[in-house]
Amino acid sequence: MTGPAESVAQAPATPAGADRTPPRGTTVAHDTTTAHDTMTALRFEAPHRIVLARVPRPAPPGPDEVTVRTSLVGLCGTDLELLHGTAAYLRDGRAGYPLVPGHEWCGTVVEVGGAVTEFTAGDRVVGHTMVHCGLCRMCRRGRRPLCERLTEVGLYGRPGAAAQYVVLPERSLSRIPDQVPDLAAVLTEPAVTVVAGLERARCRIGDRVVVLGTGTIGLLAVQLAARMGASVDAVGIDPAGRRLAVRCGARRALSPEQARATRSAAYSLAVEAAGAAEAFTLGLDLLEPGGRLAVIGVAGRPCPDFVPGQLALRGLEVIGVRHGLDHYDRALRLFRDGVLAAESLIAAVLPPSAAPEAFRMLAGGRSGPPKVLLDFGQADGPPAPLTPPAPPAPGSSVPQAPVIPNPTAEGGLA
Repeated sequence: MTGPAESVAQAPATPAGADRTPPRGTTVAHDTTTAHDTMTALRFEAPHRIVLARVPRPAPPGPDEVTVRTSLVGLCGTDLELLHGTAAYLRDGRAGYPLVPGHEWCGTVVEVGGAVTEFTAGDRVVGHTMVHCGLCRMCRRGRRPLCERLTEVGLYGRPGAAAQYVVLPERSLSRIPDQVPDLAAVLTEPAVTVVAGLERARCRIGDRVVVLGTGTIGLLAVQLAARMGASVDAVGIDPAGRRLAVRCGARRALSPEQARATRSAAYSLAVEAAGAAEAFTLGLDLLEPGGRLAVIGVAGRPCPDFVPGQLALRGLEVIGVRHGLDHYDRALRLFRDGVLAAESLIAAVLPPSAAPEAFRMLAGGRSGPPKVLLDFGQADGPPAPLTPPAPPAPGSSVPQAPVIPNPTAEGGLA
């Protein structure tokens, strides 16, 4: 991908998680807070603009809250959409700039509120993306992912974990088993959606499964389906991703063209994990009569070739999966027991100062391992920009941040 050279600029402190861009012409006063009062955080200033900033540290935890020192943060396509201004959360007004991202993460407890009973300082934890209220109609019906007052860490309503510290309610954390390294624990967030998807789609021993997509979620789905079903095939556009799928347990890995040519194989369960419109329609085409399609990916455009009548005439089920909030502890146990493995899925672990490079890797159609991580465990002290900008003078405007070009539209079945 071509584009101007990028660096992480240091920005003046702004409240972490602020969700409104200042009016045009607004100036920001020179920051006078001390290093002890602030922390390093990654921040999206505007579409395509990213900075590594000093922002105020979170307030001490409330009675039922926990302060966590972030270790690793995983980046995914949703983060890229937030950076490029195309995310649904921005379009519908739930989120706005500036925004601290980071919804896939793990860390270590450093402080707990007086009413907290499950965690103590030093515990390693994974944070839940969705923070439910526990009181609304949906929560009381046991449907927490559909909470009517839902907020999502790093997406809307709450600052993300791409910072040195994050504060969450006790109920929104899960303890990491001693046998699970951080490099695996940080993939718990995508894993819970896979667990929820296969459970809701009733994956069972006799199922012939096809997984569409060889990104992080697709490869985790291959690993789990290989243990649960009779067989699993993978479909993807990236040859290296298809090779990874075979390493993860796929019987065979096909290109979309090969899958269309062999559609007579007829699968009982298809998992759409690519987030592409063509993957949705191909998944339906590959199903036998009475088959099920679990939709985990989030396609951003319509499916012009979709004929609703085939659902009725072929007796198909389409199952939408909205996260796996109830499965964090279960997913961690799957990593502990070796059912899920993370090592082959990780492309790079980079410092926060290399965030532009991390997002270029996400946007550039790279081949092979899909997951890019940022290591906030090494983010003590002031940010270390790749190209230090001149310090802002009192009353000056926010410094210009680097531009991350937008990639082409949907990436197909990658």
